[in-house]
Amino acid sequence: MDISKNKYALRARELFYKGYNCSQSAAGAWAEEMGLSLETVLKLSSGFGGGMGRMREVCGAVSGAVMVIGMLRSSGEAGADEKKRLYELVQSFAARFKEENGAGTIVCRELLGLSRKDPCSPVPEARTAEYYKKRPCPELIALAAALTEEFVDEEKRRDI
Repeated sequence: MDISKNKYALRARELFYKGYNCSQSAAGAWAEEMGLSLETVLKLSSGFGGGMGRMREVCGAVSGAVMVIGMLRSSGEAGADEKKRLYELVQSFAARFKEENGAGTIVCRELLGLSRKDPCSPVPEARTAEYYKKRPCPELIALAAALTEEFVDEEKRRDI
């Protein structure tokens, strides 16, 4: 998937380089389309960064994308059919993210090459040039934000 010119990927990268976390960046790229202020989306998604509170579980970019998919593709109804439809969509998104990212996972620690034994400090790393060199995060965030488009666009979704 070529994401180099995708408007959502570009927005997401821009937010990440401004210091927002992975979830905030992937979801924030879609704030306008969700009919929410950027400030609201940044607040809602803030705890999912670093694989949920920097615990290195599900990638924050994936969590942010799932928030967007839920907001734009769910009716919010409590019924089993609605849940099934949305869960299928989310599982399809996760499968595509795994396929496209080259690592075959949606788990933050695995995407970063960390082991389960690595400590999960709540203290975020400083955003230095070295940080950006060693982290795949900007590309993963851009991928999640761009890939989301396929899952919220009804016409494209039929081809998935």
